[in-house]
Amino acid sequence: MKTISHHAALVYIMVLVSAADGAMNEQELAAIGDLTRRLPVFKGFDRDRLLAMAQDCSVILQEEDGLAAVLGLIKEAVPEPLCETAYWLALEIAVTDSRVALEEIRVIETLRYTLGIDRLVAAALERGARARFQVA
Repeated sequence: MKTISHHAALVYIMVLVSAADGAMNEQELAAIGDLTRRLPVFKGFDRDRLLAMAQDCSVILQEEDGLAAVLGLIKEAVPEPLCETAYWLALEIAVTDSRVALEEIRVIETLRYTLGIDRLVAAALERGARARFQVA
Protein backbone atom coordinates (compact mmCIF):
# COMPACT_ATOMS: atom_id res chain seq x y z
CA MET A 1 0.00 0.00 0.00
CA LYS A 2 1.33 3.43 -0.87
CA THR A 3 1.64 6.01 1.85
CA ILE A 4 0.42 9.58 1.89
CA SER A 5 1.27 12.65 3.98
CA HIS A 6 -0.85 13.68 6.92
CA HIS A 7 -2.00 16.68 4.86
CA ALA A 8 -3.17 14.37 2.09
CA ALA A 9 -4.93 12.16 4.65
CA LEU A 10 -6.83 15.17 6.01
CA VAL A 11 -7.84 16.14 2.47
CA TYR A 12 -8.91 12.52 1.81
CA ILE A 13 -11.11 12.65 4.92
CA MET A 14 -12.87 15.78 3.70
CA VAL A 15 -13.29 14.38 0.18
CA LEU A 16 -14.56 11.08 1.58
CA VAL A 17 -17.28 12.79 3.62
CA SER A 18 -18.20 15.16 0.81
CA ALA A 19 -18.52 12.31 -1.70
CA ALA A 20 -20.38 9.98 0.69
CA ASP A 21 -23.83 11.08 -0.50
CA GLY A 22 -22.86 10.65 -4.15
CA ALA A 23 -22.08 14.28 -4.95
CA MET A 24 -19.55 16.87 -3.92
CA ASN A 25 -21.44 20.17 -3.89
CA GLU A 26 -20.06 23.70 -4.24
CA GLN A 27 -20.43 24.50 -0.52
CA GLU A 28 -18.43 21.44 0.49
CA LEU A 29 -15.71 22.12 -2.07
CA ALA A 30 -15.46 25.74 -0.94
CA ALA A 31 -15.26 24.60 2.70
CA ILE A 32 -12.41 22.21 1.88
CA GLY A 33 -10.50 25.03 0.22
CA ASP A 34 -11.21 27.40 3.09
CA LEU A 35 -10.16 24.93 5.78
CA THR A 36 -6.88 24.16 4.01
CA ARG A 37 -6.15 27.88 3.76
CA ARG A 38 -6.89 28.94 7.34
CA LEU A 39 -6.24 26.09 9.76
CA PRO A 40 -2.86 25.76 11.48
CA VAL A 41 -2.84 22.00 10.82
CA PHE A 42 -2.33 22.83 7.13
CA LYS A 43 0.78 24.97 7.73
CA GLY A 44 3.26 24.07 5.01
CA PHE A 45 0.55 22.47 2.87
CA ASP A 46 1.04 22.93 -0.88
CA ARG A 47 -2.39 24.27 -1.86
CA ASP A 48 -1.53 23.81 -5.51
CA ARG A 49 -1.80 20.05 -4.86
CA LEU A 50 -5.31 20.20 -3.36
CA LEU A 51 -7.19 19.38 -6.56
CA ALA A 52 -4.78 16.56 -7.44
CA MET A 53 -5.14 15.07 -3.94
CA ALA A 54 -8.92 15.23 -4.15
CA GLN A 55 -8.83 13.55 -7.56
CA ASP A 56 -6.43 10.85 -6.29
CA CYS A 57 -8.83 10.09 -3.44
CA SER A 58 -11.78 9.94 -5.84
CA VAL A 59 -9.94 7.52 -8.12
CA ILE A 60 -9.13 5.20 -5.22
CA LEU A 61 -12.73 5.33 -3.98
CA GLN A 62 -13.96 4.13 -7.38
CA GLU A 63 -11.80 1.00 -7.22
CA GLU A 64 -12.98 -2.29 -5.76
CA ASP A 65 -12.56 -2.02 -1.96
CA GLY A 66 -11.76 1.66 -2.49
CA LEU A 67 -13.30 2.77 0.81
CA ALA A 68 -11.17 0.28 2.73
CA ALA A 69 -8.08 1.43 0.83
CA VAL A 70 -8.71 5.10 1.61
CA LEU A 71 -9.41 4.32 5.26
CA GLY A 72 -6.16 2.34 5.43
CA LEU A 73 -4.20 5.25 3.98
CA ILE A 74 -5.85 7.64 6.44
CA LYS A 75 -5.18 5.38 9.43
CA GLU A 76 -1.53 5.05 8.45
CA ALA A 77 -0.96 8.76 7.74
CA VAL A 78 -2.82 10.61 10.51
CA PRO A 79 -0.62 10.87 13.60
CA GLU A 80 -2.37 10.25 16.93
CA PRO A 81 -2.25 13.92 18.02
CA LEU A 82 -4.24 14.87 14.89
CA CYS A 83 -6.97 12.21 15.13
CA GLU A 84 -9.47 14.52 16.85
CA THR A 85 -8.67 17.28 14.34
CA ALA A 86 -9.23 14.83 11.50
CA TYR A 87 -12.59 13.80 12.93
CA TRP A 88 -13.55 17.46 13.39
CA LEU A 89 -12.72 18.14 9.73
CA ALA A 90 -15.06 15.32 8.69
CA LEU A 91 -17.84 16.86 10.77
CA GLU A 92 -17.22 20.33 9.37
CA ILE A 93 -17.66 19.09 5.83
CA ALA A 94 -20.77 17.08 6.71
CA VAL A 95 -22.60 20.05 8.25
CA THR A 96 -21.45 22.63 5.69
CA ASP A 97 -24.57 22.30 3.54
CA SER A 98 -26.92 22.19 6.59
CA ARG A 99 -27.99 18.67 5.67
CA VAL A 100 -26.23 15.54 6.85
CA ALA A 101 -27.14 12.54 4.73
CA LEU A 102 -27.34 9.04 6.16
CA GLU A 103 -24.37 8.03 3.99
CA GLU A 104 -22.30 10.84 5.54
CA ILE A 105 -23.26 9.66 9.03
CA ARG A 106 -22.10 6.14 8.17
CA VAL A 107 -18.78 7.39 6.81
CA ILE A 108 -18.25 9.59 9.87
CA GLU A 109 -18.98 6.65 12.16
CA THR A 110 -16.48 4.54 10.23
CA LEU A 111 -13.92 7.33 10.52
CA ARG A 112 -14.50 7.48 14.28
CA TYR A 113 -13.57 3.82 14.57
CA THR A 114 -10.67 4.12 12.12
CA LEU A 115 -9.19 7.08 14.01
CA GLY A 116 -9.86 5.57 17.43
CA ILE A 117 -11.95 8.50 18.64
CA ASP A 118 -13.56 7.93 22.05
CA ARG A 119 -17.37 8.05 22.02
CA LEU A 120 -17.52 10.98 24.49
CA VAL A 121 -14.93 12.98 22.56
CA ALA A 122 -16.85 12.27 19.34
CA ALA A 123 -20.11 13.45 20.95
CA ALA A 124 -18.49 16.68 22.08
CA LEU A 125 -17.03 17.37 18.63
CA GLU A 126 -20.36 16.53 16.98
CA ARG A 127 -22.27 18.88 19.29
CA GLY A 128 -19.79 21.66 18.59
CA ALA A 129 -20.17 21.20 14.84
CA ARG A 130 -23.97 21.30 15.11
CA ALA A 131 -23.83 24.43 17.27
CA ARG A 132 -21.57 26.19 14.78
CA PHE A 133 -24.09 25.84 11.96
CA GLN A 134 -27.35 26.12 13.92
CA VAL A 135 -29.78 28.88 12.95
CA ALA A 136 -32.85 30.23 14.73
